[in-house]
Amino acid sequence: MAGKKMKDNNTFSEKQNTGKVSCRRKHLFNKSVLNIFMMLCACFIIFSVSMPAYVHATDVDRTTEREIAGEPDTDDNTLDLNISSNAGSTNLEATLQILIMLTILSLAPSILIMVTSFTRIIVVLHFIRTALATQTSPPNQVLVGLALFITIAVMSPVFNEVKTTAVQPFMSGEVKQEQALEAGIKPLKSFMLKQTRDKDLQLFIDINGTDTETIGSYEDLPITVVIPAFIISELRTAFIIGFVLYLPFIVVDMVVASTLMSMGMMMLPPTTISMPFKILLFIMADGWNLVIGQLVASF
Repeated sequence: MAGKKMKDNNTFSEKQNTGKVSCRRKHLFNKSVLNIFMMLCACFIIFSVSMPAYVHATDVDRTTEREIAGEPDTDDNTLDLNISSNAGSTNLEATLQILIMLTILSLAPSILIMVTSFTRIIVVLHFIRTALATQTSPPNQVLVGLALFITIAVMSPVFNEVKTTAVQPFMSGEVKQEQALEAGIKPLKSFMLKQTRDKDLQLFIDINGTDTETIGSYEDLPITVVIPAFIISELRTAFIIGFVLYLPFIVVDMVVASTLMSMGMMMLPPTTISMPFKILLFIMADGWNLVIGQLVASF
């Protein structure tokens, strides 16, 4: 009797499970039909909305085709775009001038470092800070800013000559781009050649394989020879100035170290004691005025 009852219960459970599966399948089928119906409605709405725009665009394309064929423009619904050439004129459009200006600004840091006095100045200023042993004082931003304004002061005659001989005639349309570039390079090349050693020039002449028979004077040297020779000459000069600046501070370090040794203070770092004396010596000698004055006079 008990077995029959358990069998009836199992049969009832199977029927319930079958009914649940059927209901689930029916629900999924209804949901799929509903999704398909909603997608069809969305496609119909999009087509209805875009139909006027498509018809209008087709009319615009036909109008444009007639205009290309030489027929007059009969409506005001189209946007007329005319592109004109500047081949017969030396005046540049405003957009092209902006493009050239942005290009120059993006290359300005490299140009500033390579063809001006910035390299020598910034290296000497870093030597001063290292000799004083003040770590990060003055900070890098101050040193770079000071070097930048000193460079502007040193290079202002060259910049004015470039402006007068190249920039202004080019902006007014008196000369073409190639002529303006050649005229603008001449003052910079003259400045670099005054600061460059013949030994460095000969080095890069040999590296570039330049034919010396075609070179009648320094002005005939290509810019690819002058710029790298100028840079290594500037580095050499900056290191010489840095060595001279180090000498008095080394003397202070030696005096302080020998004094501490004679007093038996071997565990006390000499730099801790010598740094205030080096700063005091630099202030008493009016070091910033003296160094910057002599640095500018070296050009």
